[in-house]
Amino acid sequence: MASRLAVVCGGSRGIGAAAARLLARRGCRVAVISRSEAAARATAEALPGEGHVSLGCDVSRPLEVQRTFESIQKTCGDVSYLVNAAGVNRDALLLRTQPEDMVAVLHVNLLGSMLTCRAALRSMLRTPGAAIVNIGSVVGRNGSAGQSVYSASKAGLEGFTLSLAKEVAARDVRVNLLAPGFIRTDMTAALQEEDAALRVPLGRFGSAEEAASAAIFLLESPYVTGQVLLVDGGLQLAM
Repeated sequence: MASRLAVVCGGSRGIGAAAARLLARRGCRVAVISRSEAAARATAEALPGEGHVSLGCDVSRPLEVQRTFESIQKTCGDVSYLVNAAGVNRDALLLRTQPEDMVAVLHVNLLGSMLTCRAALRSMLRTPGAAIVNIGSVVGRNGSAGQSVYSASKAGLEGFTLSLAKEVAARDVRVNLLAPGFIRTDMTAALQEEDAALRVPLGRFGSAEEAASAAIFLLESPYVTGQVLLVDGGLQLAM
C-alpha cells in the first residue's frame, strides 16, 4: 500500500476515521473527505506520515463530488483505494418518518456512494490493483424495526456494490461491501450498549478499529471482489 492514494469518505469519525488511520500506518497518502471541512482537516493532520489532504464535501451533491475528486486528481494523482463510510440515520417507524428524512438517508447512504464511486473510477481504471469498499450494514440483509429507510439504503448499497464489481472486474478494479453490526460509533451512542450486546453472540459491541481492519483486508486482498463481509460479532446468527 506504500505511497498509494486512498480516499476515505466520511473519514472524520467512526469507521471512516479508523480506516484513514490504518491506511496511513500502511504508508498510504490519505484524502479525508467529510461534510465538515474542519473535521476532515483535524483528522488528516493527526494521521501518521506525509502527503495527506482534507476536503469538505457533501457526498449527496453531484457537483460537489465531481469538483472534489477533480481537486484530488489535480493535487494528489490517481486514486488507488476508496472507502465509502459516509452515512446518516434518521431512525423511526415508517409512519413517523418524514419524507425529507427519507430523502436525506437515501441521498447520503446510497446516492452518495454511487456518486463517489463514479467520480473515483475515472482514475481508478488507470490504476492496477485499485479497490473500493462500501460500508453497508447487517440490517441491509435482515431489516430492523424502526430502521426501514436506513435498511433500504444499505440493501440498495449491497446491490449496487455487487453490480459494480461485475462492471469493473475486467479492468482489475475490485469492489466489496463491509456490513457491520453493533459498532461503537456516534451512530450507536444512543443505544444501551449492555442491553444491545446481549443480542450479540460475542457479547459486546465491536470497535471502529475492528471494523476498519476488515475494510483494509478487503482493500489488500487481490483475489476478493463482489463480496459482502459481515463484521457483527455473530449478530447475523441471532437475527
